Amino acid sequence: MTHTPSPSRRRLTLIAASLAGATAASAITLGLTAAGAATTAAPHHAASSYSFAMVPSKGITACLPHAGGHVTITRGSLNDTMTITVHGMPKNAGFDFFVIQQPTKPFGVAWYQTDLNADAHGNGSATVRGIFNRETFSVSLGGTAKFAPTHQFHLGLWFSDPKVPFNLGCEPGATSPVVTPFNGEQHAGIQVLNTAQFPVNAGPLSHVHP
Repeated sequence: MTHTPSPSRRRLTLIAASLAGATAASAITLGLTAAGAATTAAPHHAASSYSFAMVPSKGITACLPHAGGHVTITRGSLNDTMTITVHGMPKNAGFDFFVIQQPTKPFGVAWYQTDLNADAHGNGSATVRGIFNRETFSVSLGGTAKFAPTHQFHLGLWFSDPKVPFNLGCEPGATSPVVTPFNGEQHAGIQVLNTAQFPVNAGPLSHVHP
């Protein structure tokens, strides 16, 4: 025997179904709207990146023919992330990474960023956060030194141990390791990579917009 709902009950059922459908549609619409808003807003907030190579310093290819590096700077809302990778290095060697005013001697104002260690295959990487764009600068209003705001748009990597490049023959004619101040103890080796493929006054950081 088939039971036929009363007209009033059928009306209530149809109204309930309509409300349920409307609620579901609203939920779907809101979900799409939220996703759409996020998708639309994403390009405004998404960080953009700038990548470039680090090249061997003068004379380095004679002792490290495959030395090289790569840098990616990713902009953030308050600061930037810089990732450095290197290859073709002496295995298990240590290095020190700087933001510098000029890519080669006399280097100008230099800012110590991070240590970087090569593995058993001569590869290594490091990531640092800071201001790495066309606004990067240092200033000293007095004290032990005084200088006007000075931009640093270049990068440099130094051997941490002066004996490593000396033993590799990277310093032909030298009777003892060349010592530079480019590590935490101010007792580092020579520069191994830099950004000298860019003009002195227009290093790669100058191409990154804040």
